[in-house]
Amino acid sequence: MRVVYFGSGDFAVPTLRWLVNSRHELPLVVTQPDRPAGRGKALQPTPVALQAAEEGVETLKCENVNTPEIVQRLADLRADIGVVAAFGQKLLEPLRSVFPLGCINLHASLLPKFRGAAPINAAILAGETKTGVTVFRLVDRMDAGPILLKRETAIGSSEVAGELHDRLAGICCDAIGAALDLLEREPGYAGEPQDESQVTIARKLKKSDGDLDFTRPAEYLARQTRAMWPWPAARCRYVPANGGKPVELAVITATAVPVDAAEAPGTITSVLTVATGQGTLEIHSVQPAGSRAMTWQAFVNGRHVRPGDRLEKIGQED
Repeated sequence: MRVVYFGSGDFAVPTLRWLVNSRHELPLVVTQPDRPAGRGKALQPTPVALQAAEEGVETLKCENVNTPEIVQRLADLRADIGVVAAFGQKLLEPLRSVFPLGCINLHASLLPKFRGAAPINAAILAGETKTGVTVFRLVDRMDAGPILLKRETAIGSSEVAGELHDRLAGICCDAIGAALDLLEREPGYAGEPQDESQVTIARKLKKSDGDLDFTRPAEYLARQTRAMWPWPAARCRYVPANGGKPVELAVITATAVPVDAAEAPGTITSVLTVATGQGTLEIHSVQPAGSRAMTWQAFVNGRHVRPGDRLEKIGQED
């Protein structure tokens, strides 16, 4: 099958590598333009552009993939299908129609749950025990097209969003291979409509989504730490009771202990857990601002953390 691949982010890289090494033909990869990145704001190609260059695949970088000139260029390729993953632009009908088999998309959730920009984070935050990858036909509405197939996986009890992202990106390879096989056997297969009554939305994350509020239950806070790592990170301020200088802290992993503490939410207890609105939070790993990630015990030792010190929400007054 002759495939044009539309992808930009890290999530799309394993599928690109799979396509390059598959029996399918890959005449072109379409990706976002180079963007300023890093402290120097030098232009940086997308991860997909870098991988395509390494593989020797022709790449088209464009700000708007739906312009008549680009649509015509894609039509001239006479490809069978467009495959989309973490691309970052909407493909409109004139573009989709140049492919006899249409365009299919890889999405990191079990649709119709968690349509939108941050499905991995949303699944962890919601306490889901499983997630997966869905391959569906692109339509005008976001993530709403008929489903070709799904691949499920359990969410590890201590798995952070970054780890799950990488696992799901790998699962995409199996999913896209199966989807292309399916459409070779049944080119007219339309897919199964999504159940609109089961739709949930996973909106794009903001930095403030990582702000820890210790009046919330410990169970929620533990999920939040995992869901927000590595970005935007579950953040708080460590405030010593002795008047020492506060420090911003990202909590990477933590677990909930179903025992209420006598102290006010946010207070570090006698056993160095943190009191919350319900239960206590046992912290395992953290990253202080301007420092490397470390165990909670290393932070306790280095900062001489004592019972009565506090973890406070970012922006909260001392």
